[in-house]
Parts: sequence; structure tokens; C-alpha cells
Amino acid sequence: MTVWHWVRHGPTHERAFVGWRDVPADLSDTAALGRLRDHLPERALLVSSDLLRASATADAIAGDGHDRLPHEADLREFDFGDWDGLHFTEVAERDPDLSRTYWEAPGDVAPPAGESWNAAARRIDAAVARLNRRYPASHIIAVAHIGTILTQVRRALGETHVETIARKIDNLSVTEIRWQGATGQVTRINHCP
Repeated sequence: MTVWHWVRHGPTHERAFVGWRDVPADLSDTAALGRLRDHLPERALLVSSDLLRASATADAIAGDGHDRLPHEADLREFDFGDWDGLHFTEVAERDPDLSRTYWEAPGDVAPPAGESWNAAARRIDAAVARLNRRYPASHIIAVAHIGTILTQVRRALGETHVETIARKIDNLSVTEIRWQGATGQVTRINHCP
């Protein structure tokens, strides 16, 4: 069994879509980072998305017993394409029907020049499966993004897209999923130590 400890990166304070745009995280709350580090397993592999907000958060919570793996581009947030950097109201004005469908009936609907929920999930699922095969019976701390984490919650629980999108994943929270082959068990969602 491979146990994933999904950590959402530190806050960015952005008020717009942030997908593949590389923005830094605010890691000034050292007390929260310390609590998070203390909560995570002492011996584990540590991997992150290659985006700065995730990789810097991973560096900030790394402990002596954590074996840092190379960044994983396939653990990136959803690619919001032309919506990246726009405020939600701008997206709704620009693409009213598409933006409504994107949130109300997610699946194969994608932003212009972006990625659908299903396309992102295939990318992320493949990365998780690859790491599960490579590191069976390991603990993996993965610092990533809300969309990335939600794809794995959905996969493990078998929920609908809409049910999963309604879930809250806070910055610096931990979501724990245990994988035995293709069977996932969610043991914790959005735990804020």
C-alpha cells in the first residue's frame, strides 16, 4: 500500500484563475509550516509539482527524513488556458455559457486553449500510478494544487465531478489517500494541522 499525504501549497493571494501561471506562495506563516511538518510522517518521499508555489512549499516543509524526488510536471494544477490570470467575473462575462458549463457539468469541457477536468485527471492519474508502481509500500508527501488533489479524491471515492468540486481544500492542508493497486481509500480530507 502506498500512502499519499497530499499538501496544498501555501497561499498565493491571487484573486484570479491560477493554473499553469507560475506565481509564488506566501510562506511567511512559519508556525503553520512547522505544524504541517510535525504532522507529516518523519520518513517519506517528498515530491511536488514543478510550479514555484508547490516546489517552494515542499522545500519549506522538508524534514531530515524526507527523500526529495524530482519535481513532477504532471502534478500541476489544471491548465486554465486563456482564463489563467482572469478574475472569475471576467471569465463569466467573456465566456458565459462555457464558464457555467465548466463548473456545473465538468468532464470534457475545457477553457479556451486549456484543459478539461477529464484531461487533467488522466495526466495526474498516470503520474500517481507511475509513482505507486515505483515506490510501493511507501509514504509520499505530494505538494500540489487544489485541482490536482481533487482529482485523486474523486478517483478514490468514485464521486461525481460536481460532488468533488464542492469539496474544500485549504492551503497548507493535508488530504490522505491510501492506494492498494487501483483501489483508493480516503482517510482524511482537508486536515489543517
